[in-house]
Amino acid sequence: MRWLLMLAVAALALQLFFVVRVALMIVIDPQSTAFQRSEAWRLQIEKGRVPWQQQWLPYDQISDLLKQAVIASEDDGFVNHDGVDWDALEKAWQKNARAEAQIAKAQAGKPVSAAGAVAKPLRRPVKIVGGSTITQQLAKNLFLSGERTLLRKGQEFMLTLMLETLLNKQRILEIYLNNVEWGEGIFGAEAAAQHYFRKRASQLSAYEAARLAVMLPRPKYFEKLPNSSYLHERAAVIATRLVGAELP
Repeated sequence: MRWLLMLAVAALALQLFFVVRVALMIVIDPQSTAFQRSEAWRLQIEKGRVPWQQQWLPYDQISDLLKQAVIASEDDGFVNHDGVDWDALEKAWQKNARAEAQIAKAQAGKPVSAAGAVAKPLRRPVKIVGGSTITQQLAKNLFLSGERTLLRKGQEFMLTLMLETLLNKQRILEIYLNNVEWGEGIFGAEAAAQHYFRKRASQLSAYEAARLAVMLPRPKYFEKLPNSSYLHERAAVIATRLVGAELP
């Protein structure tokens, strides 16, 4: 019982620490995120240097087109949900369930090997794909590691609730757009606009904003494939949806 009590106290202390950190973000811009620090460490180990591009911009100096593009691409219900889009989450689980069923079906029809043994089934953990909101992504990037566990996901939900309770939607989007990764060592809207289009984040066109938004799920991948047909076609689609994206 004593050990359980100590664990409970430690867990409560950790949550209070996170509450204080989030509350400070009402007036103080975060200097770095957990994800950025892990990336800096990786770059230092792998390359012996840390190429870094980042410049903080106030909310009103970031193009509304980029805000709309990110919302349209990443979280079209951003201004209305409480941090978790339950419909999107359910659709993500259904998508993964179908993928698991297809894998199982493919393995079931696999022929027996020459040695008479059936190949081992391909096992993949069910992952939430496309179900995270902007607030959840921010919670994860600010404070958590990239591991996929139930405990980490539970902490992400707690942090999401704290962000939504203590910060308004504008502040959440402002912090997100200034810290999200847009390539190797490229963080935030201003650095991305300068790196890819040689212009300020306030000067992006609708297509340029949409192109940056489409990069977000796999920024380092698309950084190496600037002529990707998928990137171009998806950006063209997102550009047509900007008008319908509601800003906070």
